[in-house]
Amino acid sequence: MLVHPWDAPADDTEWRTWLADHDFGQLAVNGLPGEPPHIQPTHFVYDADAGPRGRVLLHLARPNPLWSALDADPEVVLSVVDDYVFVPGPWAAAPESPPEHGVPTSFYAAVQLRCTARIVDDPAEKAELLNRQVGHFQPDGGSAPTAVGEAPFGRLLSGIRGVCLDVVDVQAKFKYAHHKPTEVQDRIAAGLRERGGPRDGAALVHQLRGRGTE
Repeated sequence: MLVHPWDAPADDTEWRTWLADHDFGQLAVNGLPGEPPHIQPTHFVYDADAGPRGRVLLHLARPNPLWSALDADPEVVLSVVDDYVFVPGPWAAAPESPPEHGVPTSFYAAVQLRCTARIVDDPAEKAELLNRQVGHFQPDGGSAPTAVGEAPFGRLLSGIRGVCLDVVDVQAKFKYAHHKPTEVQDRIAAGLRERGGPRDGAALVHQLRGRGTE
């Protein structure tokens, strides 16, 4: 992923804070020789306090076809992208240039975690992993805890495998035209406010934060 200096996060706190609220991504696993990579959409839990870069916990169905590839090469990437919008060319036109000369572009936030994977098959550890995930996604409760050999979920543990991802490197990008002249940024901000699309509000927050005006 190309990360220009003006798109890079100010510090680790920025991408960690964003990742805490974005817990669905795509796990990329190198394929076996002659095979393409495996790309698995998945919910996950990011534990920022586990190790210097954090740790990711997730689980997948035992019949998933990626297990042999993960056994062969545990180096993976978890990619998370959101807050993306299309910016029309006239919004981005340079000062004193005709609106039709503006270059259309995309805004987005992206974090890519390079990780070393460990497959979790121990039933007790899988139960703990599942309870961590449910606690994250259902903080108000409502589901019985998972316990080995106990109803209602203990019998289902054999049907899944857990994955623990130790993060070894991070690339983060917040592409919101922070290098553009103030006039252009003001025009883009006004466009986002007026359009009011599904992710325009989130994109606007990123843009204003980068300018120090939020």
